[in-house]
Amino acid sequence: MVKKAIAITALAFVSLSAGNFNAQAEKDRKALIKYFETKFADPAGKSRSFFPYVPEEELKKNYIKGLKWQDFAKGSYAYAKAQREQYEELIDVPPYEDNIDNGEKLYNEIKGLKKCFPDPAKAAATYPKFDQKRKEVVTLTGAINDCIVANGGKKLNPKKGKIADIEAYFASQAKEKGLKIDIKIPSKEAQEAYEHGKKYYYSQRGYIKLSCANCHVQGSGQRVRKEYLSPLLGQTTHFPVYRLKWQGLGTLERRMTGCIKNMGQQPPKPDSKDMRDLIYFLSYMSNGMKIDGPDVRK
Repeated sequence: MVKKAIAITALAFVSLSAGNFNAQAEKDRKALIKYFETKFADPAGKSRSFFPYVPEEELKKNYIKGLKWQDFAKGSYAYAKAQREQYEELIDVPPYEDNIDNGEKLYNEIKGLKKCFPDPAKAAATYPKFDQKRKEVVTLTGAINDCIVANGGKKLNPKKGKIADIEAYFASQAKEKGLKIDIKIPSKEAQEAYEHGKKYYYSQRGYIKLSCANCHVQGSGQRVRKEYLSPLLGQTTHFPVYRLKWQGLGTLERRMTGCIKNMGQQPPKPDSKDMRDLIYFLSYMSNGMKIDGPDVRK
């Protein structure tokens, strides 16, 4: 397990050659797919390598095996049997339907949105983007707020409320059309932003010295109390998310803020470079996976 963890973590520090700006990102993504497919091919049979602290009986009874790349869009519900059953009951009557309807209404009412995003489904699939003029990553949340402000409106809360509803509508349109995550790395500056986001994900910080990868790469599938840690692979496919804990819908920025706080760290602001580059890295790791948002989580 330690050797595999080191191999995955080492991806964070390999540089790219000029010209093919997504070459290393593609290596990272394919290595991640191989890692997770191997890890969850047979959890009970690979307990020594990947699940040394999980009782063998639990691995046999409550883990789904033989998972493939696209399965991981469901997060921990991809591999935890009991949790999968609870999830399927929750989505029988999705708690976010009103949010989608309100998002569509806002899209049509807020000045400029239809002009900035003539194809909401495509926007959900292709953001975050690297803006060559600004030399920075622009997330979907940031782009929506930029559009609203440029048209004389006030910036929306980047974590919840109206912006989450708008993003829910965008994601629902993408899901309906069967679109997949499609993130580009078009330049040297974009490559550097990707590497910065990747470094943030794999770096240990805070008073308990945890990285995002400790939980969502090496620790994916491990149980923390009654819940199973989700995988990095597919982590952005289902946002915005309705969390039972929130009793409402939240953006990816909201979830990342809460998760980083739980790690004993001071989270970056939603519109900061750290947050934007982190989301860029996360989204690229989900490239080619079907959009499944909005969705529901505990």
